[in-house]
Amino acid sequence: MTEQSTDRRGNAFIFLALSIVLSLGGVAGFVVLFVRDFNVYWLILTPVILAVYQIPAVFFFWLYKRRRLRRGENPGHDAGAPGSGLV
Repeated sequence: MTEQSTDRRGNAFIFLALSIVLSLGGVAGFVVLFVRDFNVYWLILTPVILAVYQIPAVFFFWLYKRRRLRRGENPGHDAGAPGSGLV
């Protein structure tokens, strides 16, 4: 294994870790900002607010999947499927 491939693997792992941390941070941010003054309006808007807070986590997970596919690591059954967005 070369030093360059080890470095790429480390970068892919960092993207996965960032996506997990940002996902948990998005849920925690929602709880801190909106649960104290929760009412029916926040109940209706909760899915939208959580989706917006998850955007950074989804971006880093997408980068992780892209790096993993470029290395040829376990591409999965839908790697080349139309509409999968992974290729």
